[in-house]
Amino acid sequence: MDVINTLVGEGEKLTILQMSVRAFAMFIIMLLLIRIAGMRTFGKNSSFDSVVAIMLGAVLARGVVGASPYWSCVGASVVMVLLHRLVAWLSVKSRTFEKFIKGTNVILYENDSMLKNNLKETGMSEYDLHESLRQEAKSLNLSGVDKAFLETNGKISFILKEKQKE
Repeated sequence: MDVINTLVGEGEKLTILQMSVRAFAMFIIMLLLIRIAGMRTFGKNSSFDSVVAIMLGAVLARGVVGASPYWSCVGASVVMVLLHRLVAWLSVKSRTFEKFIKGTNVILYENDSMLKNNLKETGMSEYDLHESLRQEAKSLNLSGVDKAFLETNGKISFILKEKQKE
């Protein structure tokens, strides 16, 4: 037991070796937790997923630097990951629960006009919409766009108009 205590230390007064061992172990633990949490935690980027990722990083960092007991940080992280999985599962089972947790998309543009109230409600400007149009749809104007949505992950998606049959 003395060997483990020497390698991981206690409290905030850690040596370089102790903090390095903690960082290495926490890296492995984090990889396992990410596998348990699933790829959506870092791939979907909804506010729900971002909160979990930020909190997970903050809690695990406390264990590395000794600001909190190591195994308490690991335990709290496991609980967060399991809670994330549970909430994701419940979101799949219930659309109402999913809307409560993740929110819904907002239409920003349709019928050849910007919905200024929706832009205002979401804190978006017309310039923001045009910037996303250039980045996402590779277009300079909205004439080819049928609808634009602010999605729950914060990105703007564009539904292009169908070309008229000749």
